[in-house]
Amino acid sequence: MGRSRRTIPEELLLLALDPATGTTAQPQSLDLGLAGAQLVELALAGRIAPDGDRIAVVMPRPTGDPTLDSALELLRRRGSPVRAVHWIGGPRLGLRQIYLAHLERCGMVHAVAGQMCGVLPTTRYQATDTAISREIRARLDSAIRTGVPPDPRTAALAALAHAVGLGKHLYPGNEGRSSRSRLRDLIRHDPMGGLVAHAVMDVQNGVAAQPRRERASAAQAARPTANAVPMQPRRAGAMERVAAH
Repeated sequence: MGRSRRTIPEELLLLALDPATGTTAQPQSLDLGLAGAQLVELALAGRIAPDGDRIAVVMPRPTGDPTLDSALELLRRRGSPVRAVHWIGGPRLGLRQIYLAHLERCGMVHAVAGQMCGVLPTTRYQATDTAISREIRARLDSAIRTGVPPDPRTAALAALAHAVGLGKHLYPGNEGRSSRSRLRDLIRHDPMGGLVAHAVMDVQNGVAAQPRRERASAAQAARPTANAVPMQPRRAGAMERVAAH
């Protein structure tokens, strides 16, 4: 994979980068989104493929991108397909800093050292070419405005932007409500992007422990049936009065 095309993780991070402050929006969920973006990029490169709600390596040959190849090698070492939620929620946080350093090496951002409260050292990142960020944003705006199905890369980027909560950053306020809704709807235009976006949201919601069908069965089992006896409120008894003392 050459450097003529930006990867989806790079574009997601550039979308999240605030040009005024040099910080990233949604930093906690952005790590999860970047892990998902790596999966989409590897799928577009023909290295992995979805297998239900799992991810399987179909071609272990390196892409030439060090950050993607590191993820590909970790997937290959698993030996068997891994659930997307387990991969995205796994102990590989810190991707935001890894990709910021990667973008700096590629010349897309430059680091600006500073201090917080005059004491704590901080590092902010400024885009070296704002035209790149504008072009990425313009693709999303066009897909939202025209309603024309976007290309798979743009659809996946939109799905991940929605999943990590960038909608309010990109389209703030009440005036951006319809654009945020359309951004969410773009998730249906790319199956792989949709799979990883839902996995990102599942991890954030703490429901990554079991497959969707098992969660649905559990929810169904938890619903009261027609013959169920309603639980009676418990009255304070002697034990509770003793505990109060």
